[in-house]
Amino acid sequence: MPKRRFDPLPAAAFQILLALVEEDLHGYGIMRQVKEQTGGSMRLGPGTLYSSVQSLLDEGLIMEVDEKQAEAGDGRRRVYRLTKAGHEVACAEAERLAGVLRVARAKRVLRGEYV
Repeated sequence: MPKRRFDPLPAAAFQILLALVEEDLHGYGIMRQVKEQTGGSMRLGPGTLYSSVQSLLDEGLIMEVDEKQAEAGDGRRRVYRLTKAGHEVACAEAERLAGVLRVARAKRVLRGEYV
């Protein structure tokens, strides 16, 4: 079976998928949400954001929302939505990371209750 392009999922792509779990967002909204959900440790610049968004669109993990559905106000912003496939990939990546944390904790590299 050929290796999937997003296996493992790049950190920026994973954070974008997580940002879109609860609501549809435009690019700037995604950047703000990623900054917030990472406690400021990840800040996506426009280049990283839009190249990641394009890759996620190409893979069918997110989709652009029709302007009529978006309620974006001025109509110039592109609004993105997580697809079912994107949700599945985000869940798989979260499980993969949880497994890494379990191993790190078992080897006493990581202490505490993070998962």
